[in-house]
Amino acid sequence: MRLGGDMNEKNKSIDWDKLLESLQQAQQEEKNLTTAELELLDKLKAIKSESFDLLSGYKDYHRQQRWLELKAHIADAEKHADENTHTARPRRLWIRIAAAASIILVSGIGFYFYQGSKTLTIDQVQQLASDVAPGKQGATLTLANGKKIRLTEAANGKLASQSGVTITKSANGQLIYQIENSNANENQVNTLSTTSGETYQVRLPDGSDVWLNSASSLTYKASLNEQGKRIVNLTGEAYFQVAKDKAHPFIVKTNKQEIEVLGTHFNVNSYNDEPAVATTLVEGSVKVTSGNSKQTIKPGEQAKSNGGDIKVNEVDIENVTDWKEGDFYLNHVNFKTAMRKIARWYNVEIIYDASVPADIESGGWISRNNKLSAVLESIETSGLVHFKVEGNKIYVSK
Repeated sequence: MRLGGDMNEKNKSIDWDKLLESLQQAQQEEKNLTTAELELLDKLKAIKSESFDLLSGYKDYHRQQRWLELKAHIADAEKHADENTHTARPRRLWIRIAAAASIILVSGIGFYFYQGSKTLTIDQVQQLASDVAPGKQGATLTLANGKKIRLTEAANGKLASQSGVTITKSANGQLIYQIENSNANENQVNTLSTTSGETYQVRLPDGSDVWLNSASSLTYKASLNEQGKRIVNLTGEAYFQVAKDKAHPFIVKTNKQEIEVLGTHFNVNSYNDEPAVATTLVEGSVKVTSGNSKQTIKPGEQAKSNGGDIKVNEVDIENVTDWKEGDFYLNHVNFKTAMRKIARWYNVEIIYDASVPADIESGGWISRNNKLSAVLESIETSGLVHFKVEGNKIYVSK
């Protein structure tokens, strides 16, 4: 299952009574509502007759991507309404909202907004309130002098200046390094780190972009230059989009691999709880070294090693780079590998019952912007496993 949309949720709310009234008025005046709007009108009337308040409860719980898309439509519509004070404009605003809302209810994603019982039990309310929210953009930058900057709390603009290197936070939250002069001090070491449930992007001084996944860290000289090479040290996982520079090789060091490129796109997974370090090439060329073993891989190939021999296999790129695109792509992924991805993003602990087989595979595709319950529900539809959530622990049984 895949749910699209972006993560930027506006703090808006819908006056459902006004929406219902506007739809009814539009129907009386123009009689030109779309089929989707007519279906929405019927469903709103049915819900209104019983318990309309449950909509706000479900809205607060299931902030799924369709809901985010609806709220984006609302924000856009309200903006246009504010810019135009003609009396006809507000009614057209609500028709636009109705069209967006109808996508939710008619498509089936709105199951949580409208279902046969239309009532919530006490247990359901408690479950909704305790659901685990998805991760978010965030990281901590540790400067050479030991100062720590929480990037989620820092204002946009200049953050620091270190011996010829300026560090800024852009309007979209990206960390950007710029060399102001050629005499930049090569000894200024910085570390960008994320906790479980965080991800962040940094642009290095050579123009290379790095996306850092949850529970990861990237250490590098502020100038990036280290004896004529561009060197970074990685723990965890990162996606690299390296700027071309044939005179200065770009090297990623992990505990079990060293990756050398001149300019390319690739993903490195070096989490300590994974059985091996995996470098996956998206485009270009990459040379991987592990112990005394060296391999050059092609796009679509993955080099795995645990400090010794390197094994190269073709892989599904989407299974590897899904996190960067904001998704869990779980087709033909080892189930426990998939659950480790989920655990890092939602900052939870996975506890397996002895009945759970070691060789089962997951399936499906769902946005990482969903709350934990939606992700677990999508996996449970396979019938292979059952989940029980208590606090930050997920118990898995057959």
